Amino acid sequence: MNRYFGILVAVVGLSVVGSVPESARGDDKDPMPILDKAIKALGGEEKLAKGTTFLVKSKGNVTINGNEAPVKLATTTQGLDRQQTEFEVEFNGDSLKGVMVLNGKKGWRKFGENIMDLDDEGLATARQGLYLMVVPTMILPLKGKDFKLELVPEEKVSGKPADVIKVTGPDGKLFTLYIDKETSLPTKLIAKVQGMQGEEFVQETTYSNYKDFDGIKRATKTESLRDGTLFSKQEVTEFKVIDKPAADLFDEPK
Repeated sequence: MNRYFGILVAVVGLSVVGSVPESARGDDKDPMPILDKAIKALGGEEKLAKGTTFLVKSKGNVTINGNEAPVKLATTTQGLDRQQTEFEVEFNGDSLKGVMVLNGKKGWRKFGENIMDLDDEGLATARQGLYLMVVPTMILPLKGKDFKLELVPEEKVSGKPADVIKVTGPDGKLFTLYIDKETSLPTKLIAKVQGMQGEEFVQETTYSNYKDFDGIKRATKTESLRDGTLFSKQEVTEFKVIDKPAADLFDEPK
């Protein structure tokens, strides 16, 4: 059962544990003007501020030991501390449906009829995975006091120049966000991730094929490499802001 959980958390980004490339070196430039342009490109501060609760549906594949596993996800996120993911994954001929929930200081995962509480380590990785999903979607959280930023020398992503921001998250862990200089849209994120057996990989996730969803631009295609090898591809099939989620959405799964 745990092997399926490892596949799932890798796809939805719940297993990030580490840092940015050691080659990143900072300077004294202010990253805020870059963030302001990115916020404008994604839909504007007013629009994004109203979109702190949203639903994302996606489908794709992960590659495990050379085998592709189809995955479907429906994730509702509220702020930086609540998230519910319903998933369906197939691996080696087996099909599994389940739910993962993060609700502040509590969390659960459900496989079939089995429900388990998330322990402290599981909660920590779930929280970090949540903000790594929200940050390249909305950018606004980076302007808050919970994130520390450092602008480092620009690099190229897919042959195009990008501004590079080294970020220390609320938990003290690091990741690197790349923002395309021409479009001001997020284009890549790098962090260390944990595999199913606790092993670490450098994971690079690229964002592309941006589309407008009621005034908010969202990357509809993502591709992740682990230590340079293709690991997952995901395609967003639906994105929408939710005014009021169901009252019990972030409760323990039934």
